[in-house]
Amino acid sequence: MIELEIQALALQREGLLIEVGRLAAANGFTLLRQRLAQDPHGTLLSMVVRGSWFKKRALRQALEGCDRLISFELAPAVEGEARAHFAATSKVTSGYVPPPAPPPEPASVPERDAAPAPAASAEAEVAIAAAPQPAPETETFEELVVRRPAPPPAPTEPEPEPYVELPELAADEAAVEQALAALEQEYPRILPRLLALDRGVQPGARAATLQLAGQRVGAWVFAREYSLDTGLALAAALSALAVPALHAFAEAELQDGQLHIRHSALCAEDGHSGCGFYGGFLEGLLVPALARRSLSVFPVCCRSFGADECVLAVSD
Repeated sequence: MIELEIQALALQREGLLIEVGRLAAANGFTLLRQRLAQDPHGTLLSMVVRGSWFKKRALRQALEGCDRLISFELAPAVEGEARAHFAATSKVTSGYVPPPAPPPEPASVPERDAAPAPAASAEAEVAIAAAPQPAPETETFEELVVRRPAPPPAPTEPEPEPYVELPELAADEAAVEQALAALEQEYPRILPRLLALDRGVQPGARAATLQLAGQRVGAWVFAREYSLDTGLALAAALSALAVPALHAFAEAELQDGQLHIRHSALCAEDGHSGCGFYGGFLEGLLVPALARRSLSVFPVCCRSFGADECVLAVSD
């Protein structure tokens, strides 16, 4: 297995995560994390995926054929290291230095040998006094440039914190049992229990614990409502079982064989995905109903990583 980072530049932001995530999932790669940022050049996408080393060339060819992307780079991802985006606008400060102010002109000195000017008459003195006096000399542009303080530098966006991958821990079965102890009485109002479960376990055990909780809830729903629906094909099971079951506590829709989950309360925080619960829920619900008794769920994109919605690709 290999982890790759996809860095891409596109003109439009809407739907970019979904489209690139679908290309990665179609070529056998699983999404690990993703980030979108806006830049004067366009929309910058960074996505880290995991998959077989032998499928790297197929992924590159798929990205080359994506009309949405202006350019992209595909490179190995290094754990704990944040790579600068290749298309990000570089911050270059101007080297302009204003010219120095011109030297002041020397004051005129009256000639010694010059004859004194005749005294003006009283009428002329009155006229001169009444005439408007010239305004004081204003500063030249060069003097204003030198004396005026330089404008403050434009605010810059803080650099993103480097991603640090947490060690993966086993699911906290005791916490799952406690959270679902009153499942029969509280279903489908289980989101408060799931949010408390999410916050109560160690960070490294979050994904596995939410997936286990999803498997338990999905298996319970199948036994209660769909136990007679067996031997189904995947497409039929998704439309007849998965979408109606998800509607009990989530806004879900089936599009092109993928499940779109909108406004997921479990995926509200930045980089804090709860899609593992939905994947586990589908496993517990659909595996007993499928003819092949096998299921794989791949998160294509997630709301917590900047996508408009969570998208799950499901295959048997």
